[in-house]
Amino acid sequence: MNAPLKLTDRKRQAIIDAAIAEFRASGFEATSMDKIAATAGVSKRTVYNHFPSKDELFAQILHELWNSSAAMAPPPYDPALPLRQQLLDVMKRKMDLLRDDYFLDLARVAIAEAIHSPERAQEMVARLNVKEEAVTTWLRAVQADGKLLKADPVIASQLLQGALKTFAFWPQVTMGQPPLDPAMQEKVVGTTVEMFLAYAG
Repeated sequence: MNAPLKLTDRKRQAIIDAAIAEFRASGFEATSMDKIAATAGVSKRTVYNHFPSKDELFAQILHELWNSSAAMAPPPYDPALPLRQQLLDVMKRKMDLLRDDYFLDLARVAIAEAIHSPERAQEMVARLNVKEEAVTTWLRAVQADGKLLKADPVIASQLLQGALKTFAFWPQVTMGQPPLDPAMQEKVVGTTVEMFLAYAG
């Protein structure tokens, strides 16, 4: 059981949550630290005690986005286990991340800011690209085991993850569509894996 957060930690999280809400509603440039403080229910001084600038607060949001993605890294490939089942597990983990409300909120803020200020999002894009390379690395291990030899690991990784995002990320982030229900999640994951294995297996 997780220990209760200390008051200072709760205030810090309230500030982050308020910043996400305000950045989503108004964008980075139009959001003031005063507004974030009011939404968080804390003083402006408290906000600055935790985050000396709005840029540092935005950097923390990118950091949390990175941590959310890192938490869903696939386990190492195991030559002793069936490939299909392992690939299904890798894609289910990715789907679990894409259906997480907090991750989607973070992604909306980051993507919106990337459109208005690409330079501010360079670190985010670089970090998330590295995280998505975890699937590429996993596929290289599969190939080292003499399987999926027809697939280019980089292209295969993008195809696998892109198929999921087509249904379970971009419609939710850009058009406000609801998350996929469990049956549709399973169908998308299963179809993606079967199509990939039919090509590369």
